[in-house]
Amino acid sequence: MVFQLLTKIFGSNNDRAIKKIMPLIEQINALEPDIQKLTDQQMADKTLEFKERIAKGETLDDILPDAFALVREASLRTLKMRHFDVQLIGGIALHRGMISEMKTGEGKTLMSTLPAYLNALSGRGVHIVTVNDYLAKRDADWMGIIYGFLGLKVGVILHNLDDAERKEGYSADITYGTNNEFGFDYLRDNMKFDKESLAQRELNFAIVDEVDSILIDEARTPLIISGAAEKSTNLYQQVDTIMPAFKEEIDYKIDEEAKSVTLTESGVAKGEKLLGADNLYDPKNIEILHHLNQAL
Repeated sequence: MVFQLLTKIFGSNNDRAIKKIMPLIEQINALEPDIQKLTDQQMADKTLEFKERIAKGETLDDILPDAFALVREASLRTLKMRHFDVQLIGGIALHRGMISEMKTGEGKTLMSTLPAYLNALSGRGVHIVTVNDYLAKRDADWMGIIYGFLGLKVGVILHNLDDAERKEGYSADITYGTNNEFGFDYLRDNMKFDKESLAQRELNFAIVDEVDSILIDEARTPLIISGAAEKSTNLYQQVDTIMPAFKEEIDYKIDEEAKSVTLTESGVAKGEKLLGADNLYDPKNIEILHHLNQAL
């Protein structure tokens, strides 16, 4: 009861966070009349202007109001969709590395264009992580209209791309793809022998759609990548060919309860003779002994 009373007086953490963001929203809205007066070309030129301002020492937070106002007008002109204030709030939250919870139909896809454009101005790339290939392709094509209008390049990473196409996708200003594709590309890059063959570049900023699904549910299944076996598989066949020579109770005993097989002294001697090993229990022959037990 005391907690509820304090929340009513001072507001929840969420209320306080939004309250701190509201002055920025007012600033973005105040810029709208000036942005509306710009021609399409002048809007595209703004991207170069923002990049120059960053090169001279301004931060992304300094440019945020101008960039968000520009993206909202670009969206209105190209897709006939104008960002609502609640989407501006969500965009600021994502830019700050926070989680923005929005219900289906509240415009998450459109909202993500705001922090994606802003962070792409650094020239170091932005990843937008979706849950499947269909959404990655759809969002790249759909929201890519806004980015293209403002002079940015969009890439998409799908499962059927070759190395050259992947490298091109990752070199774009904004790259759409799934968590699995990004994850496996990271693993594959760590198996390559020279920097020129790497698909990904240095990681910079990512927006994760369905963050609970990707970072909790999907994270329970590890990404495993396998390479070619380094050792010959001849030993498997060699051991398999001598199996008919081994007799139960004479050369090995079965423990049904423990579900295990144990070589007898006769079996050890027979294995050493047939496989040409002087001592199966010598550390150098431990692999032969393992194969023999597994074959039994």
